[in-house]
Amino acid sequence: MASGKKGGNNSLAKGLNGRRSSKHKEGPIETDEDRNMNLDAVMDTKSLFAALYSVCEENATFFSGGPNGPQGDAALRMVDTMMLIQEHAHSLEPVVSGFAAVYHHFDFDPHIPANGYRSLVKVVRCCILHIIHKGRYITTNRRSIFFRAAHNAREMEAYCSALCQLRALLYLAQRLLHDNSHGNLFFHEESGLSQSFVREYSSMHKGCFYGRCLGFQFTPAIRPCLQTIAIGLVAFGENYRPHQSGIGVAASSFFTSGKYAIDPELRGAEFERITQNLDVHFWKAFWNITETEVLSGLASMTSTQVKVNRAISVPPVPFDLPLVADPHLTVTIAVPSAHTGPGPVQMRLISYELREGQDSEALLSLSRSEGGAVSLSLGMKTKRSPPSRWLVVHYHGGGFVAQTSKSHEPYLKSWSQELGVPILSVDYSLAPEAPFPRALEECFYAYCWAIKNHQLLGWTGENVCLAGDSAGGNLCITTSMRAASHGVRMPDGVVAAYPAILLTAYASPSRLLTLFDPLLPLSVLTRCLSAYAGMSEAQAEKQVEKVSTLSMVRRDTASLLTHIKQGASNWIHSLLDPTRADTTNLATTGKGAWLEHPREFPLGFEPLRSEKLAEMKLATSPVVRNPYMSPLLAPDNMLRGLPPIHLVACALDPMLDDSVMFAKRLRNVNQPVTLCVVDDLPHGFLSLSQLSRETREAANVCVNRIKDVFSQQDSPPEPRKHRKLERTNHCASFSTTGDPEKLFESPVPDKELLVVGGGATFLDGEGLVDVATQNNVDVVG
Repeated sequence: MASGKKGGNNSLAKGLNGRRSSKHKEGPIETDEDRNMNLDAVMDTKSLFAALYSVCEENATFFSGGPNGPQGDAALRMVDTMMLIQEHAHSLEPVVSGFAAVYHHFDFDPHIPANGYRSLVKVVRCCILHIIHKGRYITTNRRSIFFRAAHNAREMEAYCSALCQLRALLYLAQRLLHDNSHGNLFFHEESGLSQSFVREYSSMHKGCFYGRCLGFQFTPAIRPCLQTIAIGLVAFGENYRPHQSGIGVAASSFFTSGKYAIDPELRGAEFERITQNLDVHFWKAFWNITETEVLSGLASMTSTQVKVNRAISVPPVPFDLPLVADPHLTVTIAVPSAHTGPGPVQMRLISYELREGQDSEALLSLSRSEGGAVSLSLGMKTKRSPPSRWLVVHYHGGGFVAQTSKSHEPYLKSWSQELGVPILSVDYSLAPEAPFPRALEECFYAYCWAIKNHQLLGWTGENVCLAGDSAGGNLCITTSMRAASHGVRMPDGVVAAYPAILLTAYASPSRLLTLFDPLLPLSVLTRCLSAYAGMSEAQAEKQVEKVSTLSMVRRDTASLLTHIKQGASNWIHSLLDPTRADTTNLATTGKGAWLEHPREFPLGFEPLRSEKLAEMKLATSPVVRNPYMSPLLAPDNMLRGLPPIHLVACALDPMLDDSVMFAKRLRNVNQPVTLCVVDDLPHGFLSLSQLSRETREAANVCVNRIKDVFSQQDSPPEPRKHRKLERTNHCASFSTTGDPEKLFESPVPDKELLVVGGGATFLDGEGLVDVATQNNVDVVG
């Protein structure tokens, strides 16, 4: 299913078999945007930039005035913007070409073209395609009496700002490529380069990505949903008060959301303020809106109807399980007790069919009160199916700080129907109230309890698959590691969707996407991971001063216009003086504090800066290097005991590099692993699976991976030795393995010197991809 090129509206999954599976649009209707976005499938880098230069030059000439040309401020802004776009493009073209020549060396497999460097180039190409599309629209309609020059000038200014910031990101990625050890996507230090990235993020202007350009990098079908989420977020943030109920804030937000729907600049500025300044409790409240009875009731009515949907509470009682190595011996499974002491573990049993044992008195005694938890039709006349051979144990996502299985019910119900198996979803305790390792303790306890009490779940106890998304994907892997360390039976497979596998603050190319990702901004991500690690925010209870958003918009607009005029002047001078170096001089605010640090960008270039720095620090703690928290850092002997791992990642997800590097590590120790990468969808697409055809297809990829686990177990398996892993204290470091960078290295006899645009070089010694057979073509995965 691999594909190196694709149109912007197709969601493709890249798998190990090297085939391409393309889903075409239903019906004969194709929009102008679809046709222009599909140019990405056939345009190489040189043709793409040539088309950009042409459309910008044509429109700049038309709006430049003359006796018959248009006049006014909008026309002047259009000319300045077109010139500045060309200036950015002239600097970007060699950098993009340089990355295109080398990024294939970082792929997991030649048939799976995916890594953070590819993603950054893909986003830049997507931004350029949007500019070309808008420029051609202007060319076609600029003489019409209905043409709105001011509106189209604002559109071009927004994408010009986005292109400027993307140019900065490529420069940062270039330095990452240069400074990283060979074959690694991560810079394995939290100081130095990683710290400088955080400093840049704190000051760089991000509002342009949340206004008119919101979600431009994703498939068009998902953008209206992202816009709705963004409007809801900024309205919720405006009305948010600590200790106020989420439903109350949501109700107030409904009446203030209109202004953000009609004013993209206002929405972008407010979105930037919220993501940079509000603490983890705000995000916990916002993400838990889907838990309210109103929204969960609506989701329940539109989702698959199941016979069993029961919330259960398992009391904290220790029990014994037999050891795999010697079933005559047992190991005691301790109750979860970290941080808050022993307490019940909450779960939810979902089954499309009523199976034997699911209505037993023993299970009913564990049920917790919840409206509509189980169908009222479960009487004596209801037919009970025999127990299933398979059980799926599910761990939900939510950044370790939010949501429960209730938010994930819609796709879990569909899974239960399509797979024909019961699903046990674990409602583990959430940070910051219950940080690591409490969630892991509860997930492991729930897994063992399910094995011990399989007859209550409508399951024979034969085969079990762990599945989870995001934070839940991390818990699937670490639960398997803990099962191995205890010597109990292992799951037959793990399916992890866009998992968070490395929770340190290490820089990587895909993590640069957090600058403009509407669902995973870096400041939000660091707050969630810090909460899970038990690190309190320095100013968690501090009242955040609410700046005037309207005044911020005015200042940002004035800054942008100054930047455009100065950039246009530099562009004209560069034409007159060919020897002149790149002198893009973007307007910045608060620049003095940044001159103390080494320059991250070429002389004469500065990205747009925000007026208010993000309130975030690079908090570090030894606990984040614990293999049970960051499985990517686990020593080889721990990884060798894992079951088959199936990773489903997103090409535009800041967590992409986690999956790519983890798949490489597993392959290096001869562990069965597959990696499937879905294009053009954001992190968390499972929760959006009912909103578009593309997200449904991506959700089906996860279902197919679970089916693969089923089919592999149904076929005669090869004898596989169970390896009991060493127990690891939750504050353990790398003393058993030495330098953490060596975890990602492979012995390679030859090293290849590669050159990247701009003069950067690096030694490629990864040895995981047969570089001799790779083609240096400009292909975006």
